[in-house]
Amino acid sequence: MPKIKTNRAAAKRFRVTKGGKVKYKKGYSRHHAWAKNPGRKRKLRMPGILKKTEGETVKALMPYA
Repeated sequence: MPKIKTNRAAAKRFRVTKGGKVKYKKGYSRHHAWAKNPGRKRKLRMPGILKKTEGETVKALMPYA
């Protein structure tokens, strides 16, 4: 049986944690930092966790993660 290809776009954007959750980096943190308050910028630094159903979709794109 042939190997399944990993979707490279998904592999670059998401990581699967030890517990099976899908982690991602939040957007909107790059430009116009002066317009965002410190609390908002601090929260954008923290990784986000996808919801269960969205995580299942991403895991299907990354079969070996």
